[in-house]
Amino acid sequence: MTTVAPRKRHYGKGALTVATWVIAILFVFPLLWMILTAFKQEADAYTDPPKLLFTPTFEQIGNVLGGGFLPYLSNSAFVTILSTLLVLLLGVPAAYALSLAPVKGTSNALGFFLSTKMLPIVAAIIPLYVISQNTELLDTVWALVILYTSMNLPLAIWMMRSFFLEVPHEMIEAGRIDGANLPTLLRKIIMPVVAPGIAATALICVIFSWTEFFYAVNLTAARAGTVPVFLVGFITSEGLYWAQLSAAALLASLPVMIVGWIAQNHLVRGLSMGAVK
Repeated sequence: MTTVAPRKRHYGKGALTVATWVIAILFVFPLLWMILTAFKQEADAYTDPPKLLFTPTFEQIGNVLGGGFLPYLSNSAFVTILSTLLVLLLGVPAAYALSLAPVKGTSNALGFFLSTKMLPIVAAIIPLYVISQNTELLDTVWALVILYTSMNLPLAIWMMRSFFLEVPHEMIEAGRIDGANLPTLLRKIIMPVVAPGIAATALICVIFSWTEFFYAVNLTAARAGTVPVFLVGFITSEGLYWAQLSAAALLASLPVMIVGWIAQNHLVRGLSMGAVK
């Protein structure tokens, strides 16, 4: 009896490890297949059964870079970075006010922020198109900056509010007793504690802005198109160019993957804040 229980626990851990690896491979497999296809010739991408052994080539990546990809990449980078900075600039004070300095009507404000995410974007596209046209913002990156900021701000405020609630009130009271004003409290006491959460919020805003398609495809044309709009160009009446599409998708995914890899420690810490008391 003394040897059965440890053996069962060992088998249970082994089965859990195998199941975890299987699930991880299933999730990562589409990404790996996209990377493999990006380095194939177009003819090799259409083989049935799929060809796993092939001579890698950078031809498809070169075709994408030479086919006007860089302007779309620069538009996406500009819109994503600027809108994320605006979200943090507006969201941090709002999250502080709604968490550490609540006033009458705080719950109503939180409910309003949440209700803005309930409106289907397709229901608002015609008014937004008319407004953009009348304000001469149609087919400009500034229209996307405004829309992406307003799109991500409610979610960012809700996320950062939960991070601010984790700040011990004793630290804030100690800072006030030492004579620290509000800017000093935010900069030297509160921000170091919630920095991982803010980093996680910023990364999520970056992902949402970088991958947003509906606003970009309806409000931009030749001058302000973003990377998702560029990818649609590979869907033609002749069919899909799988190798070129995979190469373009790989180039479009690289910036987000690099940012996520760099910020992974902050992301894990931020998303797990408050999970364990």
